[in-house]
Amino acid sequence: MRFKSLAVIACLALGCASLLAQQTRLKVFISVDMEGLAGVVTNSDVTPTSPDYPHFRAIMAGEANAAVDGAFLAGATEVLVRDGHGSKQNLLPGDVDPRARLLRGQSVGPKNMMEGIDKTFDAVVFIGYHAKAGTPNAILEHTSTGNVVDLSINGVSLPEAGYNAMVAGLYDVPVVFIAGDRAVVEQVRGLLGSIEGVAVKEEIGDASNGLSPEGARIDIKQGVAKAIQNRTRAKPYKVPGPYSMVLKVKSERPLYAGAQRVREGEFTFSSPDLLEVLKAFNAMK
Repeated sequence: MRFKSLAVIACLALGCASLLAQQTRLKVFISVDMEGLAGVVTNSDVTPTSPDYPHFRAIMAGEANAAVDGAFLAGATEVLVRDGHGSKQNLLPGDVDPRARLLRGQSVGPKNMMEGIDKTFDAVVFIGYHAKAGTPNAILEHTSTGNVVDLSINGVSLPEAGYNAMVAGLYDVPVVFIAGDRAVVEQVRGLLGSIEGVAVKEEIGDASNGLSPEGARIDIKQGVAKAIQNRTRAKPYKVPGPYSMVLKVKSERPLYAGAQRVREGEFTFSSPDLLEVLKAFNAMK
């Protein structure tokens, strides 16, 4: 009987330990782009064939690592960094904080810059992001590709941060922090509310007036730590379906199955599944 009691006590103790582990787990997803990094001002800065690309690739790693550091400072137990720019092969594995996991390379699914997100995460952080196409007083503003004039879903015109936040919202995960130029910080707050953010630069006559890479890293680390500590204040960006997309482009691509051509350069697509809408967007953008 004594041994049976000890076994029960041990089992209960293990159960409590498992429950405690679940309660203290804190997973953070960090999506990193390039156009919104400190100092970036032209496409050549973020193009792999450019002689300056290695310099800005290093800045990308520095801002990503500052976000990772801030996440762990705030109590994160797991961090996933998603390389979100271009071919998704910008962050070199050896340059990323070893406490984090790195997801790099193109994915075939519609999540794209949010590949890897699921319901086990507690917070999302955006680093190096930029404003949507057509945004005034912005640096390298565009939406996914230079071919996109505008993307709206359910009547709301969205930057990349907007539809990426919608993807996170599918899994009830809030975006808690945004870093990029001042235009995108303001744009994202207009969509998601007053989340934490760092404007690493601002546009002045098509030039970039901004922080040094070191200054940006310091502010990002502090901002991410604060955002994750206060993550319960942020709400997932949940847009109820069905979803209706209006896509305007400069040059037309082949129609995605089920899409409708409204007029030259304008298409619509509807579905109860947001990821199916993003598949259509990726095919026609």
